[in-house]
This record gives sequence, C-alpha cells and structure tokens, in this order.
Amino acid sequence: MKVVSISNLLTNSLVFNRRRFSLGLLILILSQPLTAKDIYFTRSGTISFFSTAIIEDIEAYNKQVTCVLDKENGSVAFQVPILGFIFENALMQEHFNENYLESEKFPTAIFKGKINDWELIELSEKDQEVNLTGEMTIHGVTNEFSEKGFISIKNNKIDGTTQFKIIVADYGIEIPKIVRNNIAKIVDVNVKLSLKKK
Repeated sequence: MKVVSISNLLTNSLVFNRRRFSLGLLILILSQPLTAKDIYFTRSGTISFFSTAIIEDIEAYNKQVTCVLDKENGSVAFQVPILGFIFENALMQEHFNENYLESEKFPTAIFKGKINDWELIELSEKDQEVNLTGEMTIHGVTNEFSEKGFISIKNNKIDGTTQFKIIVADYGIEIPKIVRNNIAKIVDVNVKLSLKKK
C-alpha cells in the first residue's frame, strides 16, 4: 500500500495572494504518515463570523480555508489566512487586520484535532452529528476546542459544517475602550467545507 507524507500530498497546492505560503504548520499538525487514498482536501472552504453590538453589527467572510481530513482515523486540520476575511466596510477590515488580529504578526488561525468516535461513523448522504475536539490557535493564543458539527458524503465529496462561538478575550484580542460598544465580546462563527478525495 502506498504511503505518503503530508508534505508530498500538499506540494504545489496552497497559493495565497498569488504566492506560495509555507506548509510547515499543516505538516506539523498531521505529522504521521497518511494513506493516500484516505485523504480528503480543500483549499476553498468558507468561514464567516458575525457579531452584534449596541452600535453596529459586524460580519466578514473568508473563502480561503485549507482543510485536510484523514478518512482512515478522523484526524483533521484546517488553516485560515486572516487577511482573507472580507468586510463590507473597508475601514473596518483595516482595523480588524491592523489593530485586533494583527495579521502581519499572526497571519493564520489554525485548528488541529479529530472527529471523536470516528470508527463508529458510517458516512452517508444524510447529515450526521459529530463531535470535534482539538486545539484552536488564533492571534498566537492556543485553547482547547470542543464543538458539534455535521458531516456527510455525496459524489465522493465529504461535506462538513459547524457553528460555534468565540470569546475574543480568550485569544488575547484587546478591544480599546473607545470602541467597546461597537464590537461584541463574543463572536458567532460558521464553517462550511467540501472536501475532495486527494
């Protein structure tokens, strides 16, 4: 049986702002050798967040999520380029990158973990609820992560969705006093992925 490393699987795949970026983080996330036929992958997953506050609501989308799933054991990792978030308000987008997420210093958000009880899950076209656990790193801060999601398979594509909340203070994101009424302390996050067999 042919066995390849993550570095070989992802060669020539990830491009952001028309330049290749390092695959080192994903290599570290899934460092064990993986069976080629069991890998599902995307670099165009979608993540969005929404927050509501007294003065205004804030919403942004990012369609550059990279995700790798090992179908053999349920290990999963994803990486999100912070600069990929698009806001309706350009000034808000600038503040998000420069003042809050500090995207030059912390260019990516990362999750690494697994789908629990993977060996008991029989994928079908019907959405199945699953439990996802691991570690989430945002703004250079890593926290334990545990949430529910849904997964299905159709036409050789594995689709996954999850919704969760992030407390911005948990990731060292500071909100200046002057705008605290503008920005919520808790943000609703939605993730939608469609993974193709590698």
